[in-house]
Amino acid sequence: MLSAQQKKKDNIAEYILYMWQVENLIRANNCDIELIRKNVLPSYSQQDEDTIKAIDEWWDNLTEMLKLENKEKDGHLQIIVNTLKDLNSLHLKLLETPKFLPYKLRFQALMPFLKELEAKTKPTPENDIELMLSAIYNAFLLRLKSEKISGATEQALREFASFLALLSAKYKEDQNGTLDFDHL
Repeated sequence: MLSAQQKKKDNIAEYILYMWQVENLIRANNCDIELIRKNVLPSYSQQDEDTIKAIDEWWDNLTEMLKLENKEKDGHLQIIVNTLKDLNSLHLKLLETPKFLPYKLRFQALMPFLKELEAKTKPTPENDIELMLSAIYNAFLLRLKSEKISGATEQALREFASFLALLSAKYKEDQNGTLDFDHL
């Protein structure tokens, strides 16, 4: 919960990736809050009692949401889907705004990586931002299994991460009301 709050404030792409990890951690514990309390929550033991209670409620709420949304096996919570859609909407707005031509050029440089990745990804993500995030997350899962990742894939992942950091910074500016679309 504490990491999620900080990531949501600082870097929305990292927040989305973190929440995907949380969803999978809940699933790994059979969407059972008692198992989560046993296997996950002890890592928060250094927190004060009120914080531990808030963390417990946060995990419990997410577990219930997965169940209510029938996402116990796969898929993402609607709140995360909505956040990703908001991020993609900003991305599209940045691409359309002449003031952000450097952003558009940087994105266009990623197109060969994205086209190649899109051809290999099933099911195909809804947009390019989700595709980049999925690539980073899937590479994370492969590393957990100690599987090799090619040099070309590593390079693409670095490019995606760098671009998503830029987009996340623009998202933060937009959330703070400091992203100006009108003036050069």
